[in-house]
Amino acid sequence: METKKKSSETATEKEIPTNDMTVEEVEEVNADVTEETQVQMEEVSEDGKKPVKSKKGSRRGGSNNKALELEIEKQKALLEEADDRYKRLLAEFENARNRSEKESKRNYDIGAKEVLEQLLPVVDNFERALQAIPEEDKERAFEQGVDKIYKQLMTSLSDVGVKPMDAVGAEFNPDFHNAVLHVEDEEYGENVVVEELQKGYMYKEEVLRYSMVKVAN
Repeated sequence: METKKKSSETATEKEIPTNDMTVEEVEEVNADVTEETQVQMEEVSEDGKKPVKSKKGSRRGGSNNKALELEIEKQKALLEEADDRYKRLLAEFENARNRSEKESKRNYDIGAKEVLEQLLPVVDNFERALQAIPEEDKERAFEQGVDKIYKQLMTSLSDVGVKPMDAVGAEFNPDFHNAVLHVEDEEYGENVVVEELQKGYMYKEEVLRYSMVKVAN
C-alpha cells in the first residue's frame, strides 16, 4: 500500500504539460513519467507481487508440460506396439522352429527306414545260417563267432528303434501282419497267428516290414 501511495505522490510531483510548453518539452516530460512508472513496476515485482508478464511465462510453461505429456503418451503407445510385434514374431519363430524340427525328424525317419529295410535280409540270412548249424557244431569257435556277430547286429538295430514283432499266438491284425496261409488248427482260436513265415519288424511306432504269417481259421 505504501508503494502505491508513493507512486501516486511521485506522479503528482511531475510537471503537468501545459499549453505554454513546446512539443519537445512535452515529450521530455512524458519520457520521465514512463521511466518512473517502469521503475515502480520493478519495485512491485521485487516486493513479491507477480509481474504481469510472468502470467505469460506460466501459460507457456503449462503448454510445454502438456506437449511433454502428449509425447510421453505417444512413446508409450509406440513401445506397446513394438512389444506386441516382438511377441507375435517370437511366437511365429517358435512355431516355425517346431515345424522345422518335426519335418527334419520325419525326413530322418524316412531315410532311416530305407536303410534299415536293406539290412533286414542280412538279418534273415544270419538267422537261417544259425538254424542250419548242427547241434554238435554250435560250440565250435566259428559258429560261436557267427552267433556273436548276429547278436551284435540285433543290439545295434534295437538301439536305433528296430524291434522284431512277436506274431505267433497273437490275433491277426492287418495293420501288422500279412496273412499268406490259412489252416485249420483246433489248438488255436479263430483268426490267431500260428506260424511266422517271415519275421516282421517295427521301427519306433511304424511298421518297418510286415510279418508274413499263417493264420488259423
